[in-house]
Amino acid sequence: MQTKKTKAKNTKKIKPAPIKSRAVAYKPTKQSWGGAIYIYWLIILFFIAATFYILGRTHPTEVKQKTNTVAEEALLTSDDYFDAAKSSLISGDIDSAIASFTTAIEDGNTAAYTLRGEAYLQAGDLAKALDDFNTAIAYDGTNAVAYYDRALLSMRLEDYNAALNDINNALALAATNETILQQRDLYAKRGQLNLWLKNWEGAIADYTNSLARPEGIVSPNVYAERAEAYTALGNYADAITDYSSAVRVISEQIQTVATMEEREAFAADAMGYFEKSAALNVNLGNAEAAISDLGAALTIASKLNDEETVLRLQTLITGLQTNDNN
Repeated sequence: MQTKKTKAKNTKKIKPAPIKSRAVAYKPTKQSWGGAIYIYWLIILFFIAATFYILGRTHPTEVKQKTNTVAEEALLTSDDYFDAAKSSLISGDIDSAIASFTTAIEDGNTAAYTLRGEAYLQAGDLAKALDDFNTAIAYDGTNAVAYYDRALLSMRLEDYNAALNDINNALALAATNETILQQRDLYAKRGQLNLWLKNWEGAIADYTNSLARPEGIVSPNVYAERAEAYTALGNYADAITDYSSAVRVISEQIQTVATMEEREAFAADAMGYFEKSAALNVNLGNAEAAISDLGAALTIASKLNDEETVLRLQTLITGLQTNDNN
């Protein structure tokens, strides 16, 4: 049996020994991954931060340029595309002109249909050109240029009656509406159509009206073609006068042309007019005048180094001189 003294001793509270902190005493082993993962993620975060920093330093200019490009494109209007297309058309860049006119049309510029039709006409795509001219006229029935362009297309298709109808419309509209077309040119074109349709009197009237207009530049072709109409009617004297006028205009304008090719083309036309005048003088019995015309043609042929024509003209002159002497 225990005594009271022993019992009291046994019930005395015992204080637990202090526990050392594991944080201080912990040493990772090979099987402990916590620290390795922690370092791994630090490396990844550093790499990402460094990447964004580098991108931020190397690409702001590129991003800014792209932003500016988008902004500039957004500022372009249908008129800008229209003007760019006209410049391309004038310079002969037909594909670019068509592309820019198409963009202008998509932006609502219906005036671009006419010029895109002209571009298609130059490219030889007559079906698309006709569609555009028809659309332009449907949008604006007072569009004299669209009527004129459609007439030119019909002439290429040899549909002269359709062309004549459109030229008539263009002339009527040009008389009452502002247009870039000149009545001098419209009358000349209608004169050409009447000539092809063998409406000699109508052709002469139109060419005369064209020559009477004050605006624009006189074309030597107008005199020459009116001479053809006079010839068809047997009016040789007036035809000779017109061929002489055509040569006079050429002599005035040949000084202003820019290239040798243009000068040679003018000279070749003058040579042809002298020959036609000579033939008419022969029909009128004016051998001396005919020889003079052929002599002028011979001079031009020599300047052009056209040996074949030189020989032919020399033969004609010799024949006329022989006949005149007999």
